Amino acid sequence: MFCPPCPEETQVISPSRLCVAQHWEHTTAPTMGSVCASGYDLYKVHDYTVPPMEKVLVKTNIQIALPSGCYGREAPHSDLAKHFIRSRSVIDEEDYRDISVVLFNFVKEKFEVKKGD
Repeated sequence: MFCPPCPEETQVISPSRLCVAQHWEHTTAPTMGSVCASGYDLYKVHDYTVPPMEKVLVKTNIQIALPSGCYGREAPHSDLAKHFIRSRSVIDEEDYRDISVVLFNFVKEKFEVKKGD
């Protein structure tokens, strides 16, 4: 699924259209937590356990198509930081589609991630 380009006579100053393809029956599309949110929230499609002092690749089962000339950045969320969990910051290029997140656990206890978080 691709976003159609803007007409040539249109100047895009702040592209806000994000095309999303969901590849799983129970996948949740990215959402913005509020009208002032600086980005979209991603949701997990499975339960995961991040072992102590380890990392886990968390799949979202979505693909995105970014507007031409733009990139996407996955950034840590404050809800994870309070548990000493950090997500790897990843740059998603315009031609890259699949979205996954690497979670790092920096404590000596396992961390449970639930579907839909």
